[in-house]
Amino acid sequence: MAAQAAELQAAEAQATNEPDPLWTQVRAGESGRTTAQGPFAGQLINAYDPALVSTRSDTTAPALAAALFGVFVIFALFVLVNGPSRLSAGFSNVMVKRWPKTDVFIHWLMAIPCLLLIITGLMLLAGRYVFGAWLGQDAVAAMAAMAKPIHDYMAIPFAIGAILAMLRWMKHNIPAGYDLKWFTTVGGYLNFGPFKDAHPDAGFSNAGEKLWFWCFTIFGLVIIGSGVVMLFPDLVEPTRSGSLLAITLHGLSAIILTGFTVVHIFMATVMSEGGMECMVSGYCDENWAKQHHNVWYDEIKAEGSIEYRS
Repeated sequence: MAAQAAELQAAEAQATNEPDPLWTQVRAGESGRTTAQGPFAGQLINAYDPALVSTRSDTTAPALAAALFGVFVIFALFVLVNGPSRLSAGFSNVMVKRWPKTDVFIHWLMAIPCLLLIITGLMLLAGRYVFGAWLGQDAVAAMAAMAKPIHDYMAIPFAIGAILAMLRWMKHNIPAGYDLKWFTTVGGYLNFGPFKDAHPDAGFSNAGEKLWFWCFTIFGLVIIGSGVVMLFPDLVEPTRSGSLLAITLHGLSAIILTGFTVVHIFMATVMSEGGMECMVSGYCDENWAKQHHNVWYDEIKAEGSIEYRS
């Protein structure tokens, strides 16, 4: 309330071009009294430009909604027009081991909380700005009240699974010389023109998956780090400006990661025939391996390390 009063007085002062004493004192670092604990608890209000607050309603909230719904709609239309990437030789019904059970577990430990975090995060960050006019502020408030504990609790398994995935899968995502050609042929996923039936070289991870991995690693670490600041403020004891920075970085990283996640889900399920089986059983069809990850398949075949499902 004190912060709001200070801002209102400042606005009135600006309208009359007269300096406001209270706002001047606040910006100079005047402290107040509170029962809260922490080295910055007595700071009445941040001294940053109040215009920064509007970035949430004007920029971050619509961008996050576009990253989720916009990218989803775009890819859905693309699939309707282009169709999925079919296996040229069809299914062989011979299954090759691709992922150990540990990696399958880590994937779902990370993936399920990730989806819940995206949905609840959208409601918390952008709910009243995106859905308020449709659902009403009371409904949005009720949904946000349910989303908050889910978001907080799901953050823990997501962080654990994400860090384990980053460490275990980094070896599969080192850039290679043939990755550039993968991009120039769009991975062979286009079913028209010169791109039709193109099957560029790919190792264990193709170039698109490598791009996804490094995006996930960089922005995932930012999300985890900023999330720690917000989830455990008593341990971190951030400054008021530090808290604002954490919220801003968390939102911006979530926008980028949400867009990439939607693309990743489409590519792994709808776009790639037989691709979903990899993260369900850990095995892939041998023809799928030959078509989408031929370099990796040739390597394990030559080494004699290929494992078939009996």
